[in-house]
Amino acid sequence: MSGFRVGVNTWVWTSPLTDGDLARLVPRVAGWGFDVIELPIEQPGDWDPHRAAGLLARHGLAASVVLVMPPGRELVAAPDGTVKETQDYLRHCVDAAVAVGSPVIGGPAYASVGRTWRMSAEERRAAYAELRRNLRPVAEYAAERGVRIAVEPLNRYETSLINTVEQALDALPEGCDLALDVYHLNIEEKDPAQAVRAAAGRVAHVQVCGTDRGTPGEDRFDWPGFTAALRETGYAGPLVIESFTAHNQSIATAASIWRPLAPTQDDLATRGLAFLRTL
Repeated sequence: MSGFRVGVNTWVWTSPLTDGDLARLVPRVAGWGFDVIELPIEQPGDWDPHRAAGLLARHGLAASVVLVMPPGRELVAAPDGTVKETQDYLRHCVDAAVAVGSPVIGGPAYASVGRTWRMSAEERRAAYAELRRNLRPVAEYAAERGVRIAVEPLNRYETSLINTVEQALDALPEGCDLALDVYHLNIEEKDPAQAVRAAAGRVAHVQVCGTDRGTPGEDRFDWPGFTAALRETGYAGPLVIESFTAHNQSIATAASIWRPLAPTQDDLATRGLAFLRTL
């Protein structure tokens, strides 16, 4: 039984990511034995994709790219100008993914994180129809460049639009796939493994962490069942550790990280890597 490639998101240590951070982190991440480093694009220009590509090549690391949806990035229930700016941002993420060789851009490509509002069934259908219209041109742009858009359901406290795999499959246009995050699955899905099976053929990216958003494996999540479901459905991408540092005020507040989740952030990454290798 072959193992999954394992990655880690730079949010474990820093936000926003910069060229200097990458120069510091890439050799360490490669030296620990990770296969993939995940690169968030908080603002275009924070880091140089072409410089990053050369650095990754020198250290033998693959990349995944994640999009970021702060207030003001919206594809639903927003002014036309806001939607266009969001689409342009997502196209920039696609271009960066091409530069670093990431097969995906993953994240909640629909509404800003933390934005919630009540919807009737009819209003939700209308919102999903609007999302399909506004995501479709970006998905086409990505497909032309060999990149998959992986849309991430978030938990109920971070969005009211797409919380479950079932909702995502209903909401997304053809050509858009799913990014599954164990943290959100554990909150919203009655059976995370079954949710994976429901998304068979559409899972383009997987992020992992402990159920407290800390070290994967140091929790009570059914990791064997979850990874068995990924194998059954043919998922061939990496398992990428996504957690956050409590020492950065902006990201700690955004992710509700009020205390350290491991003795050190390095421990979170390396112990998580060791556990994921056992799967």
